[in-house]
Amino acid sequence: MLDLKIQGGDLLDGRGRPAVRLDVGIESDRIAQIGDLSSVPARRVLNANQCVVCPGFIDVHSHSDAYLLIEPTASSKLFQGVTTEVIGNCGASAAPRLGQARLPSDWEDKRYPAEWTTVGDYRAVLDSVGPAVNVVLLVGHNTLRAGVAGYVDRPLQPDEQRLLVARLEQAMDEGAHGLSSGLLYAPGLFAPESEVCNLVAAVARRGGLYTTHLRSEGGHLLAALDEALRVAAETGVRLEISHLKTSGRSNWHLLDAALERIECARSSGLAVAADRYPYTAACTDLDVVFPDWAAAGGRAVVLARLRDGEQRQRIRDSLIAERPAAYWQDVMVGSTGVTGNRGIRGRWIPDIAAEWGVEPVDAVLRLLDADALGTTAFFFGMSEPNLHRILAQPWVMLGSDASLRAPSGILSHDHPHPRAYGAFARFLRMSLDGSTVPLPEAIRKMTALPAGQFGLTRRGILEINHAADVVVFDPLRIRDVATYDDPHRLAEGVVHVVVNGIPAIVEGRLDGRRNGRIL
Repeated sequence: MLDLKIQGGDLLDGRGRPAVRLDVGIESDRIAQIGDLSSVPARRVLNANQCVVCPGFIDVHSHSDAYLLIEPTASSKLFQGVTTEVIGNCGASAAPRLGQARLPSDWEDKRYPAEWTTVGDYRAVLDSVGPAVNVVLLVGHNTLRAGVAGYVDRPLQPDEQRLLVARLEQAMDEGAHGLSSGLLYAPGLFAPESEVCNLVAAVARRGGLYTTHLRSEGGHLLAALDEALRVAAETGVRLEISHLKTSGRSNWHLLDAALERIECARSSGLAVAADRYPYTAACTDLDVVFPDWAAAGGRAVVLARLRDGEQRQRIRDSLIAERPAAYWQDVMVGSTGVTGNRGIRGRWIPDIAAEWGVEPVDAVLRLLDADALGTTAFFFGMSEPNLHRILAQPWVMLGSDASLRAPSGILSHDHPHPRAYGAFARFLRMSLDGSTVPLPEAIRKMTALPAGQFGLTRRGILEINHAADVVVFDPLRIRDVATYDDPHRLAEGVVHVVVNGIPAIVEGRLDGRRNGRIL
């Protein structure tokens, strides 16, 4: 007798093939049978009539490292059909926490006690909580570097580089699948290419993956992409370009050259792929606009610069020189920790500036000062046609670039990008409405393609003896409903979600059981 049977749905197995009406039988945590199982008894049956049945979705670019410990039910991800999250992206990971390495500001604001030091320690804490989704760990370059040398603006000394490699190797020995970099952020932005290459070589020796938030996604995109491709060529590592984009209207034309470079690298034999979220606005800390020199030293030092009259003027002058007044028209405030400023969440910088009677640049500095650099923002700098072109590339997979959230509790208090609740449902809706790739290919981009790129064996495809991570959704109802104004809204249309053979969502409701694993 089967433990669980999913019956009556149209099965898309993750390989990009057309749908077939087939049932799925599960025993323990594995798929045991696929076919017409109408006469096969099962202890529990999930009805999938008029629904699509497919592998659980893999969010290859998540930032849920700390939030999984706070909200292990992961409802914002499960209701999109996500059964696996890859965490530790953009150079920031929860572990190892050594030296001056700290959790990102939005994690620290939740005041969750970081009761771990190494990746092994973190794994033990996460495992004890019991997350509802599977988790794949990456170790962040910024986290490693801060643990060795703080947030200094200089190349590392030879002994520091050796220690960096040793800690990376320890992290991978303890379960990290590879290295992520965030070369737009301190202290990674101070690292020369040789330092990155040295680390990535250690990753390649262990068969791991390198994901990178490029040094530039705007005017210097091509140079930043060339750097990543050189690192891949020199080390032979599997390379994942995080959230591939051309940011800023004046840079939209760079996409042709970027795609050509990646195709050329792939043709030469390099294992290069990318991910993207289905929105035209990015979200990150508002202080990312600061010049590089102002980002050195860590959060306390940067805040002291901002509050020093002479240094503040220098930052202001740099912003005015580097960013025209029109730039701020595409920037909207996201989260802010200052209670009195919460009414400005979801509002445009020029509108806030006009209300305060100041220039947009001064509104930005005032916000960051009041919020101790804790303000996030949405940057609407991308093109819809470019988004569709990127998503159509056969080597581009989906990644939310978002931490999980929850409609209630401590994780409902901030103002996230709607992608936290809607990325995967939105992409499905786009596919079903004909504005992006056909549905079988859309499913492949969220299942088999990421499983292969990230080395997740026996996942990402509905096949006998593969892990029983399964999603059932209604193609007529699947959609994202979270918006920039009202982001804390669960996606609609997911009917059932099964994680390692155990239902997590049944008939559109949380079943209450958490059966995720650290992969």
